Amino acid sequence: MHRLLLIVPAVSFLALLTGKTQDSPKLAAPPAQDAAAMSAIFQPPLTALDRLPRSAEDQAKVDLGRHLYYEKRLSSNNKISCNSCHLLDKYGVDGVDFSLGVPGEPVGRNSPTTYNAFFHIAQFWDGRAATVEEQAKGPILAGKEMGMPSAAAVVAKLKGIPEYPPLFKRAFPRDDDAVNYMNVGTAIGAFERNLVTPGRFDDFLAGKNTALTKREQKGLKTFVTIGCVSCHTGPLVGGNSYQKLGLVKPWPNQADPGRSAVVGDDALKMFFKVPSLRNIEKTGPYFHDSSSKTLEDAVTKMAKHQLGRQLSGEQLGDIVAFLKSLTGKTPAQYIKKRQF
Repeated sequence: MHRLLLIVPAVSFLALLTGKTQDSPKLAAPPAQDAAAMSAIFQPPLTALDRLPRSAEDQAKVDLGRHLYYEKRLSSNNKISCNSCHLLDKYGVDGVDFSLGVPGEPVGRNSPTTYNAFFHIAQFWDGRAATVEEQAKGPILAGKEMGMPSAAAVVAKLKGIPEYPPLFKRAFPRDDDAVNYMNVGTAIGAFERNLVTPGRFDDFLAGKNTALTKREQKGLKTFVTIGCVSCHTGPLVGGNSYQKLGLVKPWPNQADPGRSAVVGDDALKMFFKVPSLRNIEKTGPYFHDSSSKTLEDAVTKMAKHQLGRQLSGEQLGDIVAFLKSLTGKTPAQYIKKRQF
């Protein structure tokens, strides 16, 4: 997995972009050459991250992973699949505050999108899984999520479904016993590595200045000017670092310890993975605690709690306009459930 940590201070980037400091009171629409300057902080475009299969065996893993992603029989009640909480026709989320697991009770955190997730620094809000392959194995065995009692129970169940053993053997031809739990995660991860959503912003980064409207470009410059790029950098506009939620002003909800529970360090309390802002218009509600229902409220809270700033109505509107330009194209060939 590629991991680009393109953390560039906002002030130095502004110097490159405009020759002005963060205190510049008036933001004009960016000139034509700004697309090239922006690429220094947001490149490479998502089109460079596409993980399309390169061999028949790779394709077999993707095909198997696609079946498993939609497979409700991977849950103890045969009613919940990966797609139940990460709907591919809804930008990889279910749109509710907290997804319901097998017991019918809400899970502890908002379910993030699976689109573009393979390129994040790690998986889950607290980064406890390094890859999408590792992450895929977690919810299946989580009692409050898909609720399968053990990896062995998952394997036995899959072996009892006639269509699966041949698919596993095709995807993992060198394994004597191809139906195993490690391969479940590997296959789902192979599928998810194709869930890439390039869009107009990538065209802009590639030099097509007209790909973003003047207001969207103005919002992008505002996004940089006020310091959002201190955390939201790189091709996903985030997803490549951890940050304390409530860096300047304490976050109202302190119940979740965040990354500190994973690494056993109290100094990391309230630290979470910085979310990617790709498709952010479509992936609410926002934050691990679903405390913002609208994009406008989320941006306002971020400015207040992370930057100590109160945005004007114009600044807020411009930033939201830019963020909506990050909505990309979902790969239609993967959205429809594939039949055996």
